[in-house]
Formats: sequence, structure tokens, C-alpha cells
Amino acid sequence: MTGFSVRAKTIGLYAIRALMVMFSAAAIYYSTVEPVWLCWTLAVLFPAMLVGAFFIRRQIPRRMTISVLMLCFWGWYFTDPPQNDRDWSKEYSIPADVGINGHIAHIQHVRNFAWQSENTATAGWYDADYDVDAISSVDLITSYWAGNSIAHVFLSFAFRDGKHLAISIETRRQKRFPYSAIAGFFHHYELFYVVADERDLIGVRTDFRKERVYLYHLNLAPETEKRLFLSYLGAIHRLNSHPQWYNTLTDNCTTGILARAQAQWRYRLDWRILLSGYTASLAYDMGFLDTHYSFPTLMRLSRIHRPDGAVPGPNYSDDIRRNLPDEVTHESEAGQTH
Repeated sequence: MTGFSVRAKTIGLYAIRALMVMFSAAAIYYSTVEPVWLCWTLAVLFPAMLVGAFFIRRQIPRRMTISVLMLCFWGWYFTDPPQNDRDWSKEYSIPADVGINGHIAHIQHVRNFAWQSENTATAGWYDADYDVDAISSVDLITSYWAGNSIAHVFLSFAFRDGKHLAISIETRRQKRFPYSAIAGFFHHYELFYVVADERDLIGVRTDFRKERVYLYHLNLAPETEKRLFLSYLGAIHRLNSHPQWYNTLTDNCTTGILARAQAQWRYRLDWRILLSGYTASLAYDMGFLDTHYSFPTLMRLSRIHRPDGAVPGPNYSDDIRRNLPDEVTHESEAGQTH
């Protein structure tokens, strides 16, 4: 073995050890272990024990100690159960549930918060019936709060009777936890489907948080729209009895949509899934958006513009669609290269 190979092997070994220490420390620190002092103590003590094991001189005791420590860690991590009975933040306190009778879906607890600011709202929920055979369209919503690479992505279903139902896959946060993108890589948040009125779920983003929000109409066959909606309803119902962990990489707002849509793995592994701000361009490449436009033009046309001081009213769903700019026609872009 050459000197270069030995150095490369040594560097690789140290890198693996560093990752083991950092991952275990972060996983314990961001865990839901209570009380807090125990969580923080373990987040320091366990990595320290692991580092100490690396310095045991004799090979067999060193390997056995590391193996036992990692077996304990992974045994805990993979059996750490998600729960539905925590002290949840108000907007995640009541999950939706679904009952289906024929072609009618009865949804309990559709969220309808009346927001007064980006952080304060009067809580509200209602029950409603939706005809799964009367879905008229499905819209893809992307909402940007900083930069172009990261956005929150969710769907909204429209029905022929004028109803709209927005469904967003999110972190279910406890009152004691602020939002953290890093924490989402570990067992910190449960998975939650926010089932809400558009005035709540989209309105808080357009009118109070002042995010850049885009609404894209998805080109889907009626049977695909129905299958997608039913897939969402099934997942919502299952979470009431079988909670799951949210994960920023594997089970987030974007991967959840693709899973519900039964997308091919080549799309689920696309780099734009992690950088969710580019999800709409992925949908465009998959042929789900209007390709009569170039994508930059479609994106510009799809941005929701709201008047200064606007608040979500009874006709909010119609208003945000009516106000989408339409100054560019399909014919003006015919023949462009996409």
C-alpha cells in the first residue's frame, strides 16, 4: 500500500469517526427526550464517551466499545417512536381526519385561522364534504421567504362547486420548539398534513408574511387528480393512528407530494427535491405545467400579486386567481425553445 493510500485511508477513517460523533450529538440534542437537562446531558456525554473509545489503544477493546456504544445509539434512534399526544403549537394542535362514503369525502377539522399578523391568529376549524368525482383542477403552490433555492411547496384542490382545499405537508411542532431547518434532519418533528382553507394557508403567506407566492395550474388527467386526492386523504387518516417522523431529506413537503403522486424514482432523486425552490421547474420538465410558455415567463405570470393592505376575504380564492397577470398570450411565445 502506497503512502498516499495510507493517508487517504486514515483521513477517511477520521472523517467517518467525526460524522459518527456529530450525528449522534445532534440526534440526541434535537431529540424529544425529556426533561431538557437530560437531553442536553446525553448530547454531551454520549459523544464524549464515543470520542474516548476512539483513543483506546488495544484494537479489540476499542472496536468492542465503539460497537456497543453505536449499537445502543442506533437501537434507541430507530425505536424512538413518533407521537400524536404532545403539547403542540396551536396551528398543529388539531389534525384533520377523513371519512369516505361513496364518492363523498367528509373531512373533519379543516383549518381556517383568521390571521391578524404573521404570528397571531384566531384559531378556527370546520367540517366539510368534498365530492372526489367533482375535482376540477389541482394547483401547485410555491412560497419563498428568502432567496430562490428554498420554498415551501404544497397543493390546492379545486372542486366544481367552487370549493378549494389546500393541503400542506409540514413539521408538527411542539410549543417548546422553534422552527429549525437543521432539527428536521433528526427525530425532532412529527409529520403533519395541514388541511386548510386557502384564506388561511395561502393568505397568511401572501398578505401577512409577504412571501413571494406562485400558483401553477397542474395539467393532470381527471383520474390522476382523483387518485392524487385520495392518496392524500389516505395519508391524512393514517397519521391519526400511526404518527411518523418528519425528515428534511426523505419525508418533507416536496418528497411527500411525489410519493402521493407515485412519481418515478428518477424524479424523486432529482436535485430540485432538496432545493425546493426549483420544484416548479421540475414539474415543468415532467410536463405537468403549461409548456406553451417558457418556464421563466410562466413563473412570472404565476406569481400572486396582492394590493397593499389586502387581507384574505370570502372571495380570496377567486381573487388570487383573477389577479394573476395575463399580459403574455400563448401565441406570443409559440415556437420558442423551452
